[in-house]
Amino acid sequence: MPRGVAIPELRQQLFSAVERVITRDGPGRLSGRAVTAEAGVATGLLHAHFADLDDFLTAYAVDRSFLVSAEAANLPERAGTGSVAENLCDAVLATPPQTLLTLARLLVSRPELTGRVQAVLGDRTAGLGAIETAAARYLADEQRLGRVASTAQPAVLALALVGVLHHLVLTATPEAELHARIRHTVTTLVEEVTAAPTRHGAPASRAATKGHDPK
Repeated sequence: MPRGVAIPELRQQLFSAVERVITRDGPGRLSGRAVTAEAGVATGLLHAHFADLDDFLTAYAVDRSFLVSAEAANLPERAGTGSVAENLCDAVLATPPQTLLTLARLLVSRPELTGRVQAVLGDRTAGLGAIETAAARYLADEQRLGRVASTAQPAVLALALVGVLHHLVLTATPEAELHARIRHTVTTLVEEVTAAPTRHGAPASRAATKGHDPK
């Protein structure tokens, strides 16, 4: 590649390459040479755009964390509409599993990146933390609207949801199976605390009506 010739969207090309390298070889095998070879570009191009490998990985982590947090940020706006379980599933499954897998493995192997991401995007924005924060806020909003039982614990439900997602992502569950298991798990987690219509049409939580014997 001649000097001075720009490569369109080089950053995203390199970011996609690092995902493939981590997925295939693990974060321990990361190097600038491995990433550029995977991207099919000259070795020096990474260092022409980033100070070093750490600077590149920070840029990648910020970019992908922003993607995850942007998708999750829309969740609280859906409070009061649709199904609680479906809203949660849509938010959780909006980000491609490969991106979540790569980001999670990278942040675990290089914990200093979490602080760098948060310095740019704010607290609780690195990786799955953004989904947990958004889910807890959403469930709390639904609770205030009466669509989630007052006895429910939004933060605990959000943590359980992200824990399941983290497990499925890190075990490289096939995408179709991951989607099916997430939907089943989320539905199971929230079905006992989400509102169900009463005979007169007023909302009442399943937890509140369970075992009730109508006259």
